[in-house]
Amino acid sequence: MGRRSRKESLSETGAQAPPKKRLSSAERDEIARAELLPLKPGERPLAVKISSALAAALAVANVAFYFAGVEVQGQKPALIGVLLFAAVMLLAAWGMWTLRYWALLGFQALLAMTLVIAGLSLMVAGNLLAVILCIVILLGGGWLFWKLIRVLGRVKVPSLRGD
Repeated sequence: MGRRSRKESLSETGAQAPPKKRLSSAERDEIARAELLPLKPGERPLAVKISSALAAALAVANVAFYFAGVEVQGQKPALIGVLLFAAVMLLAAWGMWTLRYWALLGFQALLAMTLVIAGLSLMVAGNLLAVILCIVILLGGGWLFWKLIRVLGRVKVPSLRGD
C-alpha cells in the first residue's frame, strides 16, 4: 500500500493520533532547570577536576618554559606577562576547585577563545603535526566546554532546604 493510501485509511477509521503539543523554549528551559540538582558538598565533577588541573599545569609550564629559556617567535617573552598569566591561571584553578561560578565561567570563556583560534589555525595548518594538534585541541577543548555547561548550571542551583 502506498503512503497516501495508508494515511487515508487511518483517517477514515478515526485511528489518527492527536498531534503532540510542542513545548516552547521557555517551557523546555524550565523542565531542564527542574532536573538540575545542586552539587553535594565536596562533589567535584570530572570536568572541574580536569579544568583545575589544566589551569594549574598551564601556569607551572609557562613559568618553567620561561626559566628554561624557551623563545616565542624568536623572542624571549616578558617576565611580567609570564607571571601575570601564571597568576591568572592559578587563581582560575583555585576558583574552579572551590566551585566558584566566576572561575568556571571565566575559564570557559578562555576555552571558547582557544577553540576559535584552534579552528582558524586548522584552516592554515602547514603540516600534518599542526593539523593533528588543532584537532586534538578542538576535540578535547570542545568536550571540556560542553561538560562545563552542566556544571555551571549545577553550581548556580540553590541548595534544597532541609539538607
